[in-house]
Amino acid sequence: MLGFCVFLSQLGEGGSYNFNSNPFDRSTGGTAPDFNPVTQWISAHLPLVITLGVLLFILILALVALFQWLGSRGDFMFLDGVARNEAGIVEPWTRFREMGNRLFRFRLMLLLATLALLIVCGGLGVLIALPDIHARTFGAAALTAALACGGAMFLGLLAIAAIGCLLRDFVVPIMYHRNLGTSEAWAVLRREMLPGNRWRFVGFYLMTFLLWIPAVLLIIAGCCLTCCVAILPYLSSVAFLPIFVFFRCYSLGFLEQFGEDWRIIQVPQPQA
Repeated sequence: MLGFCVFLSQLGEGGSYNFNSNPFDRSTGGTAPDFNPVTQWISAHLPLVITLGVLLFILILALVALFQWLGSRGDFMFLDGVARNEAGIVEPWTRFREMGNRLFRFRLMLLLATLALLIVCGGLGVLIALPDIHARTFGAAALTAALACGGAMFLGLLAIAAIGCLLRDFVVPIMYHRNLGTSEAWAVLRREMLPGNRWRFVGFYLMTFLLWIPAVLLIIAGCCLTCCVAILPYLSSVAFLPIFVFFRCYSLGFLEQFGEDWRIIQVPQPQA
């Protein structure tokens, strides 16, 4: 059950896969494929192509929003299971409905901000590089577009990634521990933790990066030993549950440095 909570929590994180371009190309001698029939068909059916493209974009956006909604609820369910050393699905799903919806609304705004950043930077890049695009060359305009818009996109995505990491590692536990909304939890983080401790947070994420190196090696080894069965959805959450529990506890242990009031993991009291 705790693995299922991890599976829900990870739905909102997404992933990326890289594929080789044109892996079925059997041509020899460097002959480029002829795309003229494709471009001619697209030109002849442009309204249909645009409509299908818009519908596909809306469908993908709706699926991403659905995964974010499920992942927001799953974050609190997983955190609650770790903190209380109890695994449940139905009861925590109901109990964290309002808190999960608050987190989802913030994540949805973060998703829309990411989409707006990509559209604005990509559109400006195309406009700046338009002379070189028409000339089919990589000149000063294309270089300016790549440096200016690419740099702005990189910095923007870096800031959004930092917000996402702080949200997952600290804001969600603050919301859970004090029963706060997302904005109130961010205020607590800025007011009670960040002042004078920014380098501690930098060290935390540097150590997290270093700890993920052996964790990834263990995951790769587990995938090889199980013939990639362990990377299937949900099964991966169960097979590598100790790793996910460790990193969930790691940020909670970091919070305990700020005082006994921030002890979220409940320690059983010895019986007299």
